[in-house]
This record gives sequence, structure tokens and C-alpha cells, in this order.
Amino acid sequence: MARDEILKTRWESIVKKLSEQFAEGEDLDLDAIIYLIGVQELGQLHRAYKKDEKIHLMHIAICRLLEPYGYYEFDYFDEEGWPHYKIKAALPPLKAGEQSILMKEAIVNYFMDTEFIQ
Repeated sequence: MARDEILKTRWESIVKKLSEQFAEGEDLDLDAIIYLIGVQELGQLHRAYKKDEKIHLMHIAICRLLEPYGYYEFDYFDEEGWPHYKIKAALPPLKAGEQSILMKEAIVNYFMDTEFIQ
């Protein structure tokens, strides 16, 4: 199976599993999945978040997802338990479709590492 087909199959598996668990089967989009990863990484699962906190959760997720690619590095947890990352390398200029593919690949790798999918 070609690399793109493997990524597509794994991505669809993640969307299906997460959508069944968190959206009553309605397909979650890329942003929703990034948000869920942010909540997971923060570890404060059962609470409501303000609008600005939701943006921070997505930032946490993006940093965590791109850390293995060498773009970010974990720095510290603040007094409220929020993780902070520092930039190691600037992201290359990517078109919207390329950004989407990079994030989907990073999410697939994240969920394979956590054994959510195989």
C-alpha cells in the first residue's frame, strides 16, 4: 500500500474512533481532533474551558504533535499544570493542503505511539 493510502486509512480510523467516542458518530474535523489532543496533553479532562483556554489547548497540541519533527521542545509546566514549549526551528512555508497533510501525519503518529490505533 502506498504511503498516502496508509496515511488516509489510518486517519480515517482515528476520525471514526474519536467521532464515535466524542461526537456521537458525527465526523470530527482536524481542529476538533487537535483540540482533543490538547485536552489530553493538559490532563484536565473533566472541566469547562474558556475561549482563550481552548486556543491555548490547540497550541499545546500543535507543539506536542510537531515536537518529534524538531520544531518544538517541551520547556516546563507552569503553576497551573499547563505545558509550555519553546520553538526549536521555524516551520517551513507550507500551503494549506501541505499543512493539513503534515498535521494529519503528526496526529496519526501520535495515536500510533499511544497505541490508540495500529
